[in-house]
Amino acid sequence: MAAASESAATGKPGVATVRPGRARDAFVFAAGVAATVLGLLAWAPGRGRVQVAFPTPGPTDGPRTFYDDPDLSYAAVGSVGSRLAGWDAKRAEWLRSRRRRNARERVVMVSGQQPEPCPGDAGDHLMLRFLKNKLDYCRLHGIQLLYNRDTLHPAMTSYWAKIPIVRAAMLAHPEAEWVWWVDSDAVFTDMDLSLPLPEYHGRNLVVYGWPKQMEKKSWLGINAGVFLIRNCQWSLDFMDEWARMGPAYPEEHARWGKVLRHALSDMNSEEACDQSALNYLLHYHRDRLGEKVHIESNYFFNGYWEGIVDRLDGVAARYEAVERRAPELRRRHAEREHLRYAAARNAAVGRAVPGPAGGGVSGWRRPLITHFVGCQPCGGGRNPMYSRESCHDGMRRALGFADDQVLRTYGFRHADLLMDSLQPLPFDYPAVPVANRSNELD
Repeated sequence: MAAASESAATGKPGVATVRPGRARDAFVFAAGVAATVLGLLAWAPGRGRVQVAFPTPGPTDGPRTFYDDPDLSYAAVGSVGSRLAGWDAKRAEWLRSRRRRNARERVVMVSGQQPEPCPGDAGDHLMLRFLKNKLDYCRLHGIQLLYNRDTLHPAMTSYWAKIPIVRAAMLAHPEAEWVWWVDSDAVFTDMDLSLPLPEYHGRNLVVYGWPKQMEKKSWLGINAGVFLIRNCQWSLDFMDEWARMGPAYPEEHARWGKVLRHALSDMNSEEACDQSALNYLLHYHRDRLGEKVHIESNYFFNGYWEGIVDRLDGVAARYEAVERRAPELRRRHAEREHLRYAAARNAAVGRAVPGPAGGGVSGWRRPLITHFVGCQPCGGGRNPMYSRESCHDGMRRALGFADDQVLRTYGFRHADLLMDSLQPLPFDYPAVPVANRSNELD
């Protein structure tokens, strides 16, 4: 029918005539659409005029950067030319070429697990929950998460695998000022607290340490399972030095095993692990590294689980008590507003609950991170000093404690930290209690 109508209008089969008025209308419409699109894409805030917006440089355009250098190697160890020089200048030039002027607060979190399925009982399920916990924290705090399951160097496996992926993350994310390594078996148990990055001004490496153990030069004095490292040349050089003590260099690795066994207390093996190597570097090279290293002990940047999990119910009760006295904290809100409410809650809790923000050996503040050292949730080969029940229940308790902080925005929480079933929260919770649960402090 359409073809027949067009033929009738022109006198020629299948040919249509566009009237001048319609052509003018079509042109005006197209021009309006184009102007609107340019306005949406290219409006420059604060300048009061429209500018043409250029797309992010892609495969065929944009200035050349360090990525175009064929000699650049992502490998941390074991290859010719793997050491990268001039990284600070290369990174600064990349930021200028991509119009990225300020990367000070950008953080990329890196974590991961072994590539094979977990042999331990329910290991894969626990790993999924640990991953969800990190995704939740990163989403709430605007952090990118790189979760790796691949071995980037065949010799750097197990606990040594973190060094190649952290180094590769620095090169792949020049826009990030910090790379934050978090072991797979570490749980974020304070979803409110952000990293106090201004306190680390002038430092390039932040690790958690126990002062008494450090005084004894123990290989347990500093834990390598969580660390924050600045994206700079100093850090690349440090990781190269750290990696040279590992199994990618077999002869040096064997020699370092003997050195570490005699230099550090409490070591009962001549196998050099990443943690003993890190402790050695920070104990015996403090004069060279000390100004750039911050050993955190003021809050649980990397809290030991055994002294934490049995206190989580008491911590939750005290936070609820604060909220019952502060109606502004009980307002329902969108998840994207989390950090504003988190700041207000931390301020109110700080005035009423003893202990440092992020938790500590004293007080009742939420610990930032609870690390299940020795429980081996994926491999199943836990340290014999811990029972299966203490590890398994402790992990479930910490994960449930963290989940409740996220579920709160959605109007739910767990019926119990060891239960998977949920309870809906009444309006104005916790001023209005959940049925069948006491809100009294222990």
